Parts: sequence; structure tokens; C-alpha cells
Amino acid sequence: MEPISSIPRDVARSIKYVLTDIDDTLTASGKLQPEAFRALWDLKDEGIQVVPVTGRPAGWCDCILRQWPVAAVIGENGAFAYLPDKKGITVVTHPEADSKRSRDILEKVREAVLREIPGTRIAKDQPFRIYDLAIDFREDEPDLGFETAERIAELCRSFGAEAKISSIHVNVWFGAYDKYSMSRFLLKNYFGEEDILKTTLFCGDSPNDEPMFQVFPCSCAVANISVFLENLKHKPAYITLSSYGEGFAEMTGELLKRRG
Repeated sequence: MEPISSIPRDVARSIKYVLTDIDDTLTASGKLQPEAFRALWDLKDEGIQVVPVTGRPAGWCDCILRQWPVAAVIGENGAFAYLPDKKGITVVTHPEADSKRSRDILEKVREAVLREIPGTRIAKDQPFRIYDLAIDFREDEPDLGFETAERIAELCRSFGAEAKISSIHVNVWFGAYDKYSMSRFLLKNYFGEEDILKTTLFCGDSPNDEPMFQVFPCSCAVANISVFLENLKHKPAYITLSSYGEGFAEMTGELLKRRG
């Protein structure tokens, strides 16, 4: 990994899209940091389209699209995307996402996790979800730690589910999709972008961002990713000096400086 300050000018000038995680990338302790929100506006003013790519639920994505300066939102780890239109919001569902099938099987997974791993609880944002199950291990107290998160993920995978660990939740779903496959589908089919690997920067902070770090040559992590680095096979190309939303603002500042 290189410091984000070393991003080449030609790479910075090629960026048309910034895809970004939300929790612990734009936020700190669950709050959107002012520096990060200002950075979203700075990117918009530069003509760069921002798309949050998050594990957060459909209900949150509706609010984010309406109130943040973003071009679209990808939610529930790639199950769907929300885009603005003249009538309100267009919903684009990943071809592999099936809400009815997910609900039926995820209920069995939910029961097994709560029964077999003491202290686990369902994330408070679960009522706003359509396709996945979020198990909280760190957003609210008590902090169960990442070893417990790994146990939760392994139990879920034993049911044939996909399970990804974020900085706060274990997200569980059924279907062959993830953050990257939905990002590619969205940018190609709704933004008309054929070569997203050359025109896109991704910014994240945790293990469930690893599919994005693996694929995008121009990927950046905020500094708080340090607690996960030894467990990542695929690391980001760049890293910031600052953590959380301040790190995202740092990344934005370096990107825009090298474009100008």
C-alpha cells in the first residue's frame, strides 16, 4: 500500500466515479463526520459521481439517496441499487437477489446463530432490510470482538449462505452477488460506463470491502483499516493517514489536488 498522497496525476484525472463504504469510512462512532459530508459535496462539485456501497438496509438507502449529494446508493452488500428519477427513486435489483427465498432461509440461520453463539443479537436496523440478515457484534454494546464475528460468519456459511464481516456487523445473504458485482452491473447498465476499472476509485475500511480492493486498481482505505490488514489477502492500493470520515476527506483532498 502507498499513501494516498502518492496517487499519480493521470490516475486522479481519470476518475469519474467514487464508490465508498459508509460505516467507519464516512462515519466515526456511528456519526457522519462533517469533513466527510463536505468531501461528498466537493466531489459532486468537481463532477465526480459518488455512489455509497454499503451493507446498510434499504430503508437507510432511501434516506441517503434523498438527502446526500450522491448519484446512487448500493445497499445490503449488493442486493440492489437506488437511483434518482423524476418521479422519486428507481430501484435496480441484482439478478441473483430473491427476497422471498432469502427471508425463508435466513430465519433458520438467525435462529441457529442466536441459539449457538452466546451474546449475539440482531442489528437494530434489521426491520428496514429486504434481502439480508445483519448480526450485530460491535455496533451496540457489548462489543463481542472479531473472533466472535468469525464464528458467526462460519456458522452462517455452514447453511450455504454468503457472510461478510464489516466493522460492526456480520451480513448474511443467499445469492451470488457482492459489492463489486452490483457496482459493475450498475455503472455499466445505468451509467453507460464500460471500463469501470479505469474510471473508478473505491474507498473502504473493513473485510467486507475486500472484493472491491481486489478488483479496483485505484482503491483506498482509511487508516482505521489497520486492525484488519493482517487478515486481508487483497489490500487496497492506497491508504490515508487519517481515520474514519477524516480519512475520506483526506483522500478527497489529495484526489482533487492532483486533478487540478
